[in-house]
Amino acid sequence: MKPLDRIDRQIIEILQRDGRITNQALSERVALSPRACLDRVRRLEKAGFVIGYMALVDPRQLGNLLTIVVEVSLRDHSQATHARFEQRMRGCDEVIECFMVSGSCDYVLRLACRSLDHYRELTGAWVDDAALGIDRIASKPELQTVKPFRGYPLP
Repeated sequence: MKPLDRIDRQIIEILQRDGRITNQALSERVALSPRACLDRVRRLEKAGFVIGYMALVDPRQLGNLLTIVVEVSLRDHSQATHARFEQRMRGCDEVIECFMVSGSCDYVLRLACRSLDHYRELTGAWVDDAALGIDRIASKPELQTVKPFRGYPLP
């Protein structure tokens, strides 16, 4: 695909803020015909710039979810250990984000748990599972979301 031009970047910025915008409204905002705008959106989707659409949900409306930032260090750094750990995190509904990082830990997670007891049971099961190879877990409960993720900055 050719490099992103100004209109492509505008389309992506608008879709990051409002994935439900109609093609008609989007085309008006970027000053294209509806057909040309739809063609660009489809091209951006096909090229993998836009990989999906989802609703942003206010976690406070879901009840008393406890969100916790968790740092995980593994005992060994074999590919097999990383693969097992990552597969388990992908399959765990409570893990809402998982990042492999460098530095003092191997992974940073964001968890959404019903309670501290739920969090302790979940992470306790991970530590008890020798196949995951977890050496240390450090947790930091989120006290307040100052700036939630709302899209990537575009050059």
